[in-house]
Amino acid sequence: MLKIEGLLNKGIRITVLALLSLLLVPVQAQDSILPYPLDTIDGEEVYKYEVERSIGLYRIGVNFHVPQSEIIRLNPQLRERGLHFGETLLIPTGRPVVKKTEQSAVREETVVPEQKDTKLPEQQETIVPEPKDIVVTEHQETIASTDTTVVPDSIVPPVVTPVLPRDSSVVELALLLPFESQQTKRSGSAERMLEFYQGALLALYDIQNDSTSGDSVRFRLRVYDCERSERRVNSLCDSTELDNVRGMIGLVYPIQIERMAAWCDVHQVPLLLPFSDNTDLKHHPQLLQFNSTDRQAADSLCNWMVQHDSLLHCVTVDVRDADMVNSVRTLRKQMNAHKIASKSLPLRNLLIDSAAYALDTTKENLIILHSDRYQHVRIVLPHLSKLQEQGYKLRIVSQYSWQKENIDLPQVYTSMFTAETDREAYDNLWEKYYITNHVSDAPRYDLLGYDLMKALVGRLRGEQETNGLQSVIRWEQIEDGGYQNACVKVIEK
Repeated sequence: MLKIEGLLNKGIRITVLALLSLLLVPVQAQDSILPYPLDTIDGEEVYKYEVERSIGLYRIGVNFHVPQSEIIRLNPQLRERGLHFGETLLIPTGRPVVKKTEQSAVREETVVPEQKDTKLPEQQETIVPEPKDIVVTEHQETIASTDTTVVPDSIVPPVVTPVLPRDSSVVELALLLPFESQQTKRSGSAERMLEFYQGALLALYDIQNDSTSGDSVRFRLRVYDCERSERRVNSLCDSTELDNVRGMIGLVYPIQIERMAAWCDVHQVPLLLPFSDNTDLKHHPQLLQFNSTDRQAADSLCNWMVQHDSLLHCVTVDVRDADMVNSVRTLRKQMNAHKIASKSLPLRNLLIDSAAYALDTTKENLIILHSDRYQHVRIVLPHLSKLQEQGYKLRIVSQYSWQKENIDLPQVYTSMFTAETDREAYDNLWEKYYITNHVSDAPRYDLLGYDLMKALVGRLRGEQETNGLQSVIRWEQIEDGGYQNACVKVIEK
């Protein structure tokens, strides 16, 4: 454990123990833990910690710098009934049990080794019988399996065709995301990447346990922290790391995508992009883009407007969001193409409650706010509510991400997250493996990881459509290039 954390401090191949606590903490931080009572259980030194109010297993693991799986190992009752306030947990200290006369020798052994003293194997592989036991690394291979049989690399099929074999082969997949594993304090974005990984792993387990598929294929999942620069992606493309990979999910930044897309074109390996929406698919036939484009969202909304044309009066309000220039231009272009008339309402007039002239008293006024940021438009919502109180029928074009905001106006928005699937089995699986209830903002990144992993495997099997837990994904080819998710729907709320 100490040697691994020493590697973290030196920035060599990063190993972070415990999926749910991907936080890098120097070894010396152990000394800063509050003086909880010590005990020895079966030859292992442990803290005796009394559970405080409003604290979860994840936070306890972070505070003591130990993975949750280690806490559960010493407290197996947590697996059955969860965490209770006031109970006493045994927390491993990570230190060997020694006599006082040996204390000085132990401290010498626990010194973090220098980089020159550290040797790492060329390849690190972990067989994982349960998701809760997984190890996240900068380059970590995980065989998703229901047994502990080690499958030698020699039987991994070479990259020849993107179609999965229906035999007992091991198929290698890769996940490339910015986990920020070298940061001492990770951002909320990195936490969501971790949730994405958790969901993707559960998808592989479900696929392998699906008795109806007739497959006996197993998967080796390689996980890479691609950071935020092109350097990490370049090093992967220039090495032999990905030579046996059959499909990949990930990458966030355009400079990374372009480099990896070129590699995928040469090696005929599909790369599914979870977050990008403006990639050049025409020139990269191996790319699969999940997010909708501005054109797709605009067309979906315009089609909805045309269907309700006799009941709607469109009013556009320019909130002057610089990030929305292209999408605003696209929406206006598509509205013109669909011959949808609209009235322009200056933002200033709306803010001084001088907007009645732009509204229609006989129809529902569809207010198009040219921004996807709630903080940019919330200032106008009270003024719209005032108009509604005066008897005007209003509906705003909002965003999927605003669902949890307190908006008392009817809304309409485009979304890819429209699947109405019973998630009880998934939630039970999550709690079983990760020993916690899931709490997350919508859209849920764990469900996104689950759906996209199933979509990637489905694509490798030749399937064009996947019904996920959070989204339905249907691939359509862009000319002779890559593939775009075509499932974008309009939601009325």
